[in-house]
Formats: sequence, structure tokens, C-alpha cells
Amino acid sequence: LTEAGAVLVAKLAMVEIAGGMGYRQANAAFTGPGLNPWNTECWAGGSSSGSGAAVGAGLVPFALGTETWGSILCPASFCGITGLRPTYGRVSRAGAMALSWSMDKIGPMTRSAEDCALVLAAISGPDTRDESAADETFAWSADDDPKQPVRFAVVKGSFESAHPDVRKNFERSLTELQGLGEVTEIEMPDDLPWHTVPATIIDCEIAAAFEGMVTSGEVWELTAPEDHHGAHAGQVIPAVDYINALRIRRNQMQPVLDELIAPYEVILTPSRSTPAYSAIKPFRDSSAGYSVGTFDGGANACGLPALTVPNGLTADGLPTGLLLTGRAFTEAKLLTIGNAYQRLSEWHRE
Repeated sequence: LTEAGAVLVAKLAMVEIAGGMGYRQANAAFTGPGLNPWNTECWAGGSSSGSGAAVGAGLVPFALGTETWGSILCPASFCGITGLRPTYGRVSRAGAMALSWSMDKIGPMTRSAEDCALVLAAISGPDTRDESAADETFAWSADDDPKQPVRFAVVKGSFESAHPDVRKNFERSLTELQGLGEVTEIEMPDDLPWHTVPATIIDCEIAAAFEGMVTSGEVWELTAPEDHHGAHAGQVIPAVDYINALRIRRNQMQPVLDELIAPYEVILTPSRSTPAYSAIKPFRDSSAGYSVGTFDGGANACGLPALTVPNGLTADGLPTGLLLTGRAFTEAKLLTIGNAYQRLSEWHRE
């Protein structure tokens, strides 16, 4: 970023240990709850809380976030900004704290899809310091238009059980996108453990990454009470479960999820099932009863890229997000379609 001319001005708050110990409320951070610039009684989201809040408040034009499972997309959606989760390996993680070696990703959080592309162009590419960094080039132009018609797919069950305002804004987004292409409904195969696989992998890899913190007793110094014991559970998961989770994930990648997505340019879902949670109540009080299904868990485990863009406000004035997910290394396509949507919608200018 420095070589590209960026002016790096601040360190931003985040959830402790990137949320890896199983936090259940917003104050699981050394600096206290990350507050949402749209309503400071609400949470900015996690784990990249400060990144979402600072960009959403207009304090900086962009920030970096890290995602293992939702930690870019959640604060970006809650704070009404654009966030890009790159393909696993698109961006080197050299120098970043490891949470889950096989699922961690670093990506930009900005005001627009165009800005996401500018930042991604600067930070993507191979790096000898990170053996998972892919030798893939990234090229994009703001003048590019989506190839018409765009083939969209909507995951059945991804919005029907979402918060009413999330559902309303998502359905309006589908109408707005009709000018770009046609939408087909698809179903996630229900015979695979889409949630359990990433959860098992993350728990086991966290247990390895932070074994020293547990054995030394430093884990008891974490802010959230539930984080004191969260890492212990991962240390007693049998190795056979971790190995089987890796085996099942490979099958989920190829052929299942890749074949499901292949006929389409973009898979559309709500970015989150609700608007921003309360900053002072347990998360369950804000999320109870709402769901966007299992697709994003599977997409994260399989390392697929996704772009969240603002797509409206709730009756209380909180932002909601539209999530565009694609096949591996299709960030340019996602950004082109996201940019086209932002020409149509203007929500990112709110």
C-alpha cells in the first residue's frame, strides 16, 4: 500500500483474537464495543470492527479487514460500506496474525466497488513469505460493463427467514438488477455439513495457533468471559474429525459447490440476516430467529470471493447489504457487477 502511494494513518480496533475464542457480545475487545457510525447504540460488527466504523464514518477512504468467516462482510454490511472478501490466496497474509491458516483472508473495506478494486490491485499477488499466496494477476477498469445478460442465481432459503427489512431490501435489489440480467433460484445440497466443516476446521486450527496462550494461562486475561474457555474446546477435538472435515471440504469445493455455481456469474444473498446488533446486549437478542442459510459458510470454507454492497436502510435507519459471491479468482467480475449495481442504486453514497 505504501509503494502504491497510500497514506497509512491509523490503527483500528478489532474483536480480540479476531473472534476466535467464541465471543457472544460486542464488548469482546480491549478497546470496548466497536460502535456503529449510523447509530452508536449499535455494534459496528466484527471482527474488523474499527475498519467498518472508520470507513462508514468517513474518517478514512478505505481500511483493511480480515475474514475467516464473516469478519469483513459483517462490519461492511452493518456499517453501510462496500467490502471484498478475496479468494483464499489472492492476498498474502505475511505479517498478519494467524487465526485459521486454511481459511484466513485479507481484503479491502471501502466506500465503493471501484475503491475495492483500487486497493485489491495494490495488495494482491504472489509473496514468497506466504506459501498460500497465489500467482494470479488482477486487472480491472471502472469503465468495464458486465457482459449482458448477467446470469444471477439466488439461493433458496437465503432471504426468506431474514429480518423483514433485510428481506424487503434484498427483494428490491433483485428488481433493480433485472436490467442487468435474469435471476434463477438454486438450492444448496442439504446432504453435506456446510456449517460443521468450517466450524471444525477453525476450532482445530485456533487450538493449534493459540496453544501457548492456553497453556500459559494468558487466555484468562481476555476481555470476554466466554473467550477464557473457548480455545480449550478445540484442543479436545479428535484429529480424525479435523482430517475428515478437510476431506469433506475438498468434496464441497470440487465438485459440489463449483458445479452449483458454474452456470452463473454471481450468486446473490443478503450479506447478513439482520441489520447491526445492539452494542450492549448479547448477540442472540438481536439475531434470534433470523437466518440466511448455509451458503456463506460453505463459500468461506471453500475460499470463494464475495463482495458486499449497501442495498438500503431499515425503518430505523440502519444499513443492509447485498452479497455477490463468485467462483475462485473472479473478483474482477464481482467488482464489475457491483460497480454496475452502484451506478443504479446510489445506496453507497448515503
